[in-house]
Amino acid sequence: MSNKSIYVAFSNQKGGVGKSAFTTLAASHLHYTGNKNVVVFDCDYPQHSIHAMRERDKGLVMANDHFKLMLAGWGQQTGKKAYPVFSVKPENALDIANQHVEAVETPIDVVFFDLSGTVSSAGILNSMLNLDYIFCPITTDRVVMQSSLTFALTMRDYLAKYPNVPLKGVHLFWNQLVKSENKEVYEAYNTIIGQLNLNILKTEIPLTIKYKREMSQNNKQVFRSTLFPPSASLIKGTNLDILVEEICQIIELK
Repeated sequence: MSNKSIYVAFSNQKGGVGKSAFTTLAASHLHYTGNKNVVVFDCDYPQHSIHAMRERDKGLVMANDHFKLMLAGWGQQTGKKAYPVFSVKPENALDIANQHVEAVETPIDVVFFDLSGTVSSAGILNSMLNLDYIFCPITTDRVVMQSSLTFALTMRDYLAKYPNVPLKGVHLFWNQLVKSENKEVYEAYNTIIGQLNLNILKTEIPLTIKYKREMSQNNKQVFRSTLFPPSASLIKGTNLDILVEEICQIIELK
């Protein structure tokens, strides 16, 4: 693994908690707004949702003059191209990522992996242990929390068993949070997380429809896209920028 690249995944055993969304948003925010070089490996076989989004985004740009001008203007202003999105199988992800990082002329700052959280799979487990950091979105849903805590504790057990692997730890963070409606559950799980000595980020992501807002013919402002950064006006109130900043501090990305 190249010392110049940091390998990161948003992962959780439970689906529908925002793994692919945060992978896309963090990659786009860092690459297009933060001027970092990133690459995404979509390992979530067989749906490969991020790769599918890239194809939808490209189709919308080709069919919409507004997005064409946006993309051309951004390219002229920064001189950067869109970050690559590779569709790979989990068991091949690390080898392909390592080859890509070594082959490119411009150093890659962050390599994002969109992985399912099935740690019972040898290929996925090996990929996870060879990452640098895992960030795990959690919600106040009891089924999600039970699965998330099991995932985090399982990974911690593997880290204790294999202390020399690259993975430095798993960090939970609250997503889709409505404290006013789930205060007791939220506080109870925070207590449990503390008692288990699990890592949890300070940044909390509120429940907002913005996280589902992809590019479309009817909306000129963009939030979730593989070709554009989240709109400055839309990012307000989402805490996405604060989340990415805290993650950068943890992974020591300057």
